[in-house]
Amino acid sequence: MTDVPGLDLARVAAWLDRTQPGLRAGELSAQIIQGGKSNLTYRIDDGAHVWALRRPPLGHVLPTAHDMVREYRVISALAGTDVPVASTVGLCTDPEVLGAPFYLMSYVDGLVLDRREALDALDRDAARRIGEQLVDTLVALHHIDPDEVGLGDFGRPAGFLERQIARWHTQWLASETRPLPELAKVVDALRAGLPASGPPAIVHGDYRLTNVIYAPDLTRIAAVVDWEMATLGDPLTDVGLLAVYHRLAEQYDLTMPIMRPADGFLPAERLAARYAATSGRDLDPLPWYVGFGYYKLAVVAEGIAARHLQGKTVGAGYDRFGAMVPWLLTSALEALEAS
Repeated sequence: MTDVPGLDLARVAAWLDRTQPGLRAGELSAQIIQGGKSNLTYRIDDGAHVWALRRPPLGHVLPTAHDMVREYRVISALAGTDVPVASTVGLCTDPEVLGAPFYLMSYVDGLVLDRREALDALDRDAARRIGEQLVDTLVALHHIDPDEVGLGDFGRPAGFLERQIARWHTQWLASETRPLPELAKVVDALRAGLPASGPPAIVHGDYRLTNVIYAPDLTRIAAVVDWEMATLGDPLTDVGLLAVYHRLAEQYDLTMPIMRPADGFLPAERLAARYAATSGRDLDPLPWYVGFGYYKLAVVAEGIAARHLQGKTVGAGYDRFGAMVPWLLTSALEALEAS
């Protein structure tokens, strides 16, 4: 067994044999799945089965930001609903195994559109369709009754937005690499313009193109992944952040490959319009949620930059995040002024 960073395969094999005797068919091999910049995902193979293993990042783990137990619970709860997810296999909360909790799930074979060449292969019709499927799956998530899937106590919708502002501010302070005066201005503007939330829903927390796996023929989404920030709360936070990701992708390839409307990809405004038409929710306050999305992404980027400076990241591309943080905060202020 050849280990990869953050993964001791002998320990994983021993845990699997202890908790699910007879499931493992042979020696384990692993490779890291590139793409995510937060929690780590590995492809695990025993010669007969293929799984995916999720664990927190190496070092500098912000409080509650990489909760494997919550992620495992929400994926388990959504099995059998209109929101496609991987099948869970097992959860390990013993830090003696890998130094942090982790879980094992089925490996979903499909297409993640996180590479330039994958998007270049799409014609205009396919480019439009993937955006429509992305929105429709988010609407399906927000339509699920949390009580019906056992997630009625998964979060506290009352006061959700106020707590989110404070939580992300706290996480900024825990990972700040340098003082930026724009941060305080964004926090003040968010609090001053706080909208009234509509009906609560299951919130993904980081919903975007590269956090879904499409079927190989692009006819459907095969699985939604990366549920580390899921909770119960205001679903428009998902819509605002999705809009931010697509606005970014029109100019930069920071979190997703560039997706220009001229090539057939739906711009943020059309994604929001489709969500409004199919969900029945009022999107008039969306500019505030876009501002919050930029703020949240700035805090995430600062945390990634901090881990990179500590030498605790695995893979390439982490050196770019710190430079984007001031621009993200400025964009947040512009969106909040528009609201």
